[in-house]
Amino acid sequence: MQAYTERNLLQNTVTIEQLKDVLVMNQAWVPYPAYTDRAGWNALLNEQDKQKLIAAGEKMLDYHWQVIRATDYLEYERSGERNIMQHPYEANRKAINTLMLAELAEGKGRFVDQLMNGVFFSCEMTSWVLSAHLPRQTTERSLPDYREQIIDLGSGNYGSMLSWVYYFFHETFDKVDPVISIRLRQVLQERILDPFMNNDREWWMAFYWKPGIIINNWNPWCNSNVLQCYLLLENDRDKLAKAVWRSMQSVDKFINFVRADGACEEGTSYWGHAAGKMYDYLQILFDGTAGKVSLFNHPMIRKMGEYISRSYVGNGWVVNFADASAQGGGDAQLIYRYGRAVGSEEMMQFAAFLLKGARPVIPLGNDTFRSLQSILRNGELEKTVAAHQVPACTWYPETEFCYLSNKSGWFFAAKGGFNNESHNHNDAGTFSLYVNTIPMLIDAGVGTYTRKTFSSERYSIWTMQSNYHNLPMINGVPQRFGQEYKATDVVCQPNKRFFSANIATAYPEEASVDFWKRSYTLGENKLMITD
Repeated sequence: MQAYTERNLLQNTVTIEQLKDVLVMNQAWVPYPAYTDRAGWNALLNEQDKQKLIAAGEKMLDYHWQVIRATDYLEYERSGERNIMQHPYEANRKAINTLMLAELAEGKGRFVDQLMNGVFFSCEMTSWVLSAHLPRQTTERSLPDYREQIIDLGSGNYGSMLSWVYYFFHETFDKVDPVISIRLRQVLQERILDPFMNNDREWWMAFYWKPGIIINNWNPWCNSNVLQCYLLLENDRDKLAKAVWRSMQSVDKFINFVRADGACEEGTSYWGHAAGKMYDYLQILFDGTAGKVSLFNHPMIRKMGEYISRSYVGNGWVVNFADASAQGGGDAQLIYRYGRAVGSEEMMQFAAFLLKGARPVIPLGNDTFRSLQSILRNGELEKTVAAHQVPACTWYPETEFCYLSNKSGWFFAAKGGFNNESHNHNDAGTFSLYVNTIPMLIDAGVGTYTRKTFSSERYSIWTMQSNYHNLPMINGVPQRFGQEYKATDVVCQPNKRFFSANIATAYPEEASVDFWKRSYTLGENKLMITD
């Protein structure tokens, strides 16, 4: 069922020698004003947004930087609890991002000392990796090992954020003490740049991919962070070209893994981390090569974007297969920027629709790139016409997702698929039903992540089992995890509003079933389910 296809779209756009020629050097690609360009920042920020950023920064002037204790890291391996480490970690990162944006907005130096405190504090940390991901160290423990640096979602985000801090403020820091910038640049080299080039075994890079292995959101997410770090820090053309090319090879693995229909098998909640982070990566690459390396005109990239608008039911509800929340709709600013890049009016108008007439805000989380991009594009989004139309049928033939709707306000979603998808729930053939946007027959979704969620104990959790989805127990036996357990003979007939699959092949031998056809027919005021 995994349809890995050697498209290698990025590597087919340029050779490494051509890439070297088109790279924009010395950060001339950055689309934002320099910190000292006060006229530029005053032109980019309207007064309302400027004052909001400054007010948020003022709240951080007395922020107490939170120490993460050894026992906070160890708690993950002791009890599976990850938030005791992550909550203070996320608060520190958000403080740094907020202080940086506030100083860029105001430009008077009021936030510089506290920003330096955050940088100095961060450099003193042993690692920026999350406790839940530290067992990927050689020690396999959740306590950071100073002898080894790996790259995960957390360290990548931290590194890209501090690379922007370095870009905007290293000359300002130097007026206080050059050691601050020198140390920051060294730590970024040791924790991001060198590990990326020297470690082929990072699983998310997918350089050693084999059938049956999943390539998921980690790939574009980590690569987008690394790409920012290199473009913001490395000014040697040969070294930069090698790093960018390596990232292109890795992201090609992710695009190869995604099916040509563009659906996100990880679920709508992960769209912003999977397709959304792929877009971030492609936008950074586009900017860093002056548009010479671009996939924005490729139909598959557009389909991957429009998946998020097609999966929106209404009133905040979304199709929530896999580890997805039932409500959300997505990041309106991200959806707009993605749609703008690929020329999708559907996505841009959907983004405006999600805002419900409100002004788009500048996010103050820990994703500096998205904060800066929102500053750049929110004015356009604010002027965009809002619209969202639910198609009568959206069919993803490779991923086997089927969405059907009628004029009576009924929305039906079903899936075929197989039981080794990313964030899999052993639920081949399941469905959800909404009437006038109200969930009627639901997918329970996923609970709070713990150590069990991504371990050998995953399928002991009730939300991951077919018997807690809209599926039968056959002779008292539920579906089983594994590449070979899948829906077969999957059919979608849009004109008849019909979907069916043989789900017998998703059950183990002890279910004693040779054939079980589950079919759905959506009428005007009814859903017929036939076994």
